[in-house]
Amino acid sequence: MIALETNPWVVTAWTVVIIALSAFFVAAEFALMAAKQHRLERRADTFAGRAALKNSAELTLVLAGAQLGITVCTLALGAITKPAVHHALQPLLERGLPQAAANVVSFVLALVIVTFLHLVIGEMAPKSWAIAHPEDSSVLLAVPLRAYMWVTRPILRAMNAAANAMVRKAGAQPVDELSNGQDAAGLRHLVEHSANVGALDSSYTGSLEQVLTLRDTKVREVLPENQVLSEVPVDATIGDVQEATRKTRHLRILVRDGDHTVGVVHVRDTLAAPDLSAPAMTLARTPVVVSADLGLATAVATIRQERTQLAIVTDGEREIGVLTFADVLPGLMPSAMLKAEEAL
Repeated sequence: MIALETNPWVVTAWTVVIIALSAFFVAAEFALMAAKQHRLERRADTFAGRAALKNSAELTLVLAGAQLGITVCTLALGAITKPAVHHALQPLLERGLPQAAANVVSFVLALVIVTFLHLVIGEMAPKSWAIAHPEDSSVLLAVPLRAYMWVTRPILRAMNAAANAMVRKAGAQPVDELSNGQDAAGLRHLVEHSANVGALDSSYTGSLEQVLTLRDTKVREVLPENQVLSEVPVDATIGDVQEATRKTRHLRILVRDGDHTVGVVHVRDTLAAPDLSAPAMTLARTPVVVSADLGLATAVATIRQERTQLAIVTDGEREIGVLTFADVLPGLMPSAMLKAEEAL
């Protein structure tokens, strides 16, 4: 330490190296947090791009490595640079101050100088650069970061396991990969901003905003009032289903047992039936049932998953209507539905 304090060039060289390493770890940390997965995937044809993707897939481990590096750099500056600055300032201050006062003032000045250099050059500047160019910085720093991870992986795994255990004790589930999805509020803000700056045609803005409100909309809010259903009793025949289709022009007929829907028959399935007097229930499909208080987005996803076009809507034990894609589409694409109606 004495050699370092008496040789300003050695101290300067070590300080530059330590601050550069700190800047590297800070930039790597913020680049990893800000980079978008799909943009990194576009660079997967390069070695550095693949390394960046691997870093993104090991989120907590890489962040632990970056934090370890930043901590070591901070301690190194405190052990090397600060004492050297203190040692250099104290004789100068002793010319006008008592020795004890000069010692305190030089200590405080050394702390301020080292902290300023570390914060501005070693943290704030690389952080701003990484946030402004997340994908570029992720790819640029990926290979040396992977090399550092390879060397320190055993200690990082131990540290990460201990941290994850504490997180689980707190009732949360740690994750290893950053989610790059946008929530509905974020996407809605993006649509509004794009429309305001002219990047998005106003004719699309309304439809996109309607799509983003699906998460907040309940099924009961889109059910038509005074809904007229096409139905036949549970003991109806296939011929009765075809007759109901001719009268209502509906392709799907509900099979009802009292106040409950027990099946749905598509008229297409009746066309190949050899015996029109056969029970309609032989062709009926089990109806999809959703709650009136279910989110519309979830209800639509359920209907699509079951590969059907409608769902029975219940309010507790009572059926209150039928939800179809036709009830959802007008709110999402009003202009398209208007054109379709005009064409008819």
